[in-house]
Amino acid sequence: MPDAPYLIAAVVVSAAVTWALRALPFAALAPLRASKTVQYLSSRMPAGVMVILVVYALRDLPVTEPRALAPLAALAVTIGLHLWRRNALLSILGGTAVHVALASTVFAP
Repeated sequence: MPDAPYLIAAVVVSAAVTWALRALPFAALAPLRASKTVQYLSSRMPAGVMVILVVYALRDLPVTEPRALAPLAALAVTIGLHLWRRNALLSILGGTAVHVALASTVFAP
């Protein structure tokens, strides 16, 4: 077993590296907050990320089969709820509920 000074040094080095890795993003982002590019990306990225997620989720959907109606109906409900109420939580929960209900009852295998 290693001696006590070695163990203490290992703990101190590990703590310093952990602290530095957690503090580095905040230190690096501070000067970027005033950047026009970062401000532009912060306003445009949420929609872009959602489009990418939708495409990824629906990429293998067999649109010629009836079971494809469950996710498509859930997507329509999610979009409709979001346009109506502008509440992300309500939209996600509503779309999920519709998908689960349709997939487990109407389009159950």
